[in-house]
Amino acid sequence: QVQLVESGGGLVQPGGSLRLSCAASGSIFSDMGWHRQAPGKQRELVATVTRGSWTTIADGVKGRFTISRDNAKNTVYLQMNSLKPEDTAVYYCNARRLGVGTEYWGQGTQVTVSS
Repeated sequence: QVQLVESGGGLVQPGGSLRLSCAASGSIFSDMGWHRQAPGKQRELVATVTRGSWTTIADGVKGRFTISRDNAKNTVYLQMNSLKPEDTAVYYCNARRLGVGTEYWGQGTQVTVSS
């Protein structure tokens, strides 16, 4: 059974940092990534990383967010620096099963940027 478990969300002041983690289990995964959904808005892509560590970062967070993964641990990370109030959202981890291509999602973790 595939499971994705996110951690690391919370409340942080503007300009602060958070590191999100997503531990995946039950399979081997090709692409992994992070999306976010703010209240009243559609879910949007934040960043993705391939199994070979090629990354894509959304323009709105480029230069502030970094995505990485540890294949041995089946874990993907999102380092978020210089956080802004507009980064407030529920952040979701997703992973695509290697070979089969089925996509899985975590339950989400809340990130709130506020003074």
